[in-house]
Amino acid sequence: MSYLEETFGLSGKTVLVTGASRGIGQTAATGFAKAGAEVYILSRSKAAETVCIIEALGGKAYALTGDVTSETDVEAAIQEIFDRSGRLDVVFNNAGICIHEDTFSASIDDFRRVLDVNLTGELIVARAAAKRMIAHGIHGSIINMASMSGTIVNIPQWQASYNASKAGVIHLTRSLAVEWAPYGIRVNSLSPGYIATPMSVDTPQELKDAWMPLIPLHRMGEPEELLPALLYLASPASGYTSGSDVIVDGAYTCL
Repeated sequence: MSYLEETFGLSGKTVLVTGASRGIGQTAATGFAKAGAEVYILSRSKAAETVCIIEALGGKAYALTGDVTSETDVEAAIQEIFDRSGRLDVVFNNAGICIHEDTFSASIDDFRRVLDVNLTGELIVARAAAKRMIAHGIHGSIINMASMSGTIVNIPQWQASYNASKAGVIHLTRSLAVEWAPYGIRVNSLSPGYIATPMSVDTPQELKDAWMPLIPLHRMGEPEELLPALLYLASPASGYTSGSDVIVDGAYTCL
C-alpha cells in the first residue's frame, strides 16, 4: 500500500452517508467507495441508483430507509450497520433542505422544519453513531454538512432559516469535537459554496446571474471538487484535525 493510499485511503472502513440519493451525497458516497470503504446510505427513499453506481465500480454499498429527524429510524439504521458490518468508522451528515423565502412570508413551521432536518437531524445521527463508536472503541470521524451560509448571508435570495441552521451546525461541530475528543472521535464540518448539483442547477437563472459576480472564481463548483476535503476529513490524514470548518467556496466568503 502506497503512502497516499495508507494516509488518505479508507480500505477496511465502513462509512455512513445520509441523503445520498443524488448530488453531493451521491458523489461523496461514490468517492468513499472508490477509496476502499464499505458504504451505507440512509435516506427517506431507497438510494438504489447510488448503490448501483458503487456496485458497478466493484464496491460494496447498502441502502437504508429512514428519516434523519426520527431517533427511532436513525437508531435502527445505525444498529443495522453494526449488525451487518460490525463497525462504523465515518459518518457524513449530508441530508438537508433549504427554503428560499423572506422571513415574513415563511411560516414558523417552515423555520422549524429546516432546523429540524439540518441541525437537529445532524445531532441525532452524530449522537447515535458516536455512542456506538465509543462502545466499540472506534476512533471515528464525523463530518457534518454545514455551508458558507453559516458564515455569510446569501443574496439576493432570502433564507434565514437555512443560514441559521448552518451556523448552528458549525458551532455544534465545535462543541461535539471538544466533548468527544477524550474518546478519539473527531468531528468536523464541510462548508461548500455554490455547487452545481441538481438543486442548484434548477435554481432560477436570475439568482445564478446574481451569484456569479460575487464568486471570485466566477463559476459554481462541481460536486467532485468537494471530494478531496471529504477524503481528508474521513481518513487518517486528518488525525489531528477536529472542530474545524473546511470552506470550499471559490473564495466567496473572503469578500
